[in-house]
Amino acid sequence: QVELVESGGGLVQPGGSLRLSCTGSGFTFSDYAMSWYRQAPGKERELVATSAESVEGRFTISRDNAKNTVYLQMNSLKPEDTAVYYCNARRFQENYWGRGTRVTVSS
Repeated sequence: QVELVESGGGLVQPGGSLRLSCTGSGFTFSDYAMSWYRQAPGKERELVATSAESVEGRFTISRDNAKNTVYLQMNSLKPEDTAVYYCNARRFQENYWGRGTRVTVSS
């Protein structure tokens, strides 16, 4: 059974940093493209970073295939970064999601 479990979310002050983690199981992790998405209240889910490329320059994705884990390093956080962050694993027609981890940026 495929499972993706995110962790590392929480409350952070504006300008702060967080590192999210997502650990996968039940599939060959290294065969899948890994991405991070987020969904803010009242908004659609949007892509944050995929593979070795960050959509938003403040965020960087990395992966450790030996640990079946993908990370999202988030720096210079802003209140508008407040959202639930989701991990995604994709390979051909297969597409899996974690349950998300909440990030709140507030003073």
